[in-house]
Amino acid sequence: MEEIAISKFKATCLAVLERVRQTRKPIRITRFGEPVAEVVPPSIPPRPGRWLGALRGTGEIRGDILSPVVDESEWEVLRK
Repeated sequence: MEEIAISKFKATCLAVLERVRQTRKPIRITRFGEPVAEVVPPSIPPRPGRWLGALRGTGEIRGDILSPVVDESEWEVLRK
């Protein structure tokens, strides 16, 4: 594991964090040669499944979905 002095870490903190993120290798921070902390990359979050088609097979069709809900005689547009 790579080690870096705390003073150098303080001066280059953002660059060190970015390097850990890109390389996925932890870095140990030391003070007077003694370990103080370790910067480790975050665990990779699980990728969500595809959202398209996620509800496939969960719906249920009841009744006739093609014919109108109300009788045609009740439609104002068809009246003359």
